[in-house]
Amino acid sequence: MEGVMGSAVGPHFSGLRLDSRRLSSSSLPSSPSSANGNGAADAAAKGLASPRADGTRQPFVIGVSGGTASGKTTVCDMIIQQLHDHRVVLVNQDSFYRGLTEEQSEHLQDYNFDHPDAFDTDQLLECMGKLKSGQSVNIPIYDFKNHRRCSESFRKVNASDVIILEGILVFHDQRVRDLMDMKIFVDTDADIRLARRIRRDTVDRGRDVTSVLEQYGRFVKPAFDDFVLPSKKYADVIIPRGGDNHVAIDLIVQHIHTKLGQHDLCKIYPNVYVVHTTFQIRGMHTLIRDRNITTPDFVFYSDRLIRLVVEHGLGHLPFTEKQVVTPTGSIYMGVDFCKKLCGVSIVRSGESMENALRACCKGIKIGKILIHRVGDNGQQLIYHKLPMDIAERHVLLLDPVLGTGNSANQAIELLIRKGVPEDRIIFLNLISVPEGVHCVCKRFPRLKIVTSEIDVGLNEEYRVIPGLGEYGDRYFGTD
Repeated sequence: MEGVMGSAVGPHFSGLRLDSRRLSSSSLPSSPSSANGNGAADAAAKGLASPRADGTRQPFVIGVSGGTASGKTTVCDMIIQQLHDHRVVLVNQDSFYRGLTEEQSEHLQDYNFDHPDAFDTDQLLECMGKLKSGQSVNIPIYDFKNHRRCSESFRKVNASDVIILEGILVFHDQRVRDLMDMKIFVDTDADIRLARRIRRDTVDRGRDVTSVLEQYGRFVKPAFDDFVLPSKKYADVIIPRGGDNHVAIDLIVQHIHTKLGQHDLCKIYPNVYVVHTTFQIRGMHTLIRDRNITTPDFVFYSDRLIRLVVEHGLGHLPFTEKQVVTPTGSIYMGVDFCKKLCGVSIVRSGESMENALRACCKGIKIGKILIHRVGDNGQQLIYHKLPMDIAERHVLLLDPVLGTGNSANQAIELLIRKGVPEDRIIFLNLISVPEGVHCVCKRFPRLKIVTSEIDVGLNEEYRVIPGLGEYGDRYFGTD
């Protein structure tokens, strides 16, 4: 082995072009290569950091780098498995290898596949730009045995919540680094990486051990020292031992869950809470937002979502510790629910949330507030009937849609005039829009808002987009 690796010196190609001459290993650039002036790629890269035109959230991009066979793919797979409630796609830098020309193929043993120029970074930037803007892309498929791209085959990748970009040199180009919200470097012992590389290249890529060792000594190890290892300084998180480090991966996944579950408005207003999104919740939203759903199905799935919002809202109420004796005679230390509680529905859409509240809180008192809505302004309080002792209670204010926020503000003002402290009001709704959240939270910063989704916004007619339509009419079958 030492003889093979020791003799692995001499001429080789840079990995980008042949230029009718061979370049020695000493002529390879030891510093990150600069951008090649491709205007389209530069523009795409610059546009990635900006929000989408429709106001929706961009995906969370994770970069995973490390030496060859360090366990990057294993780490990515473990992250994907734990993010099962979100749409996750994996993009491999290896897919963007440049196909070899016939002349380069004739001198395959002298081609450096571990040099930055071996990759089509501009195409990678273009694909990532489309994914971040919510578009589907066709990722090229690279044939490692023929060292060419499959000209007629592509892997279609759809827009997702999380994009994981994996490769040995994904931290090398600053334009690529700038796309990432989190950068992970997988750090594994060099001997382990070499053993894995030999096994992978001989079993999966049909190569012999001698050629693998020769390539490792001439190209892989020098490239790691010159390009991969220096990029380690850009990492936010370094994982020793790769996929064997379950503690590190669990912490990373927890951080990603936090980032995904926190809407940008929650960062501005700490009193805004969005129910943790799962495929179940997203599926129910898909059903009730469908204009062709039947009224019974709309009611059924709306009730399920409302129940989740109510349960989440109840979790923000104060509690006292309580000790009970179980049927086995054991002591259980638990908590006691808040006793002083009532609901108030904003008629009439808010009445659709009353059944879920009663199902969660046995015998709860529910008041009503009727506000006449005229466009964006001109709300007029028509009627209210509230518990006599409402000033002594915590109040769950019910309205399935927080739109402009003007009606909600009027209802909240009434509750405060009746003696309810602002910090004892929890406003529950199915969907909210930024305009309404700003309107309510700026005026009542101590009130809590609990919602299941935050939509894009209001159109010129003050309708929520994408929205649910006229919720009261759809729920009560009067549309």
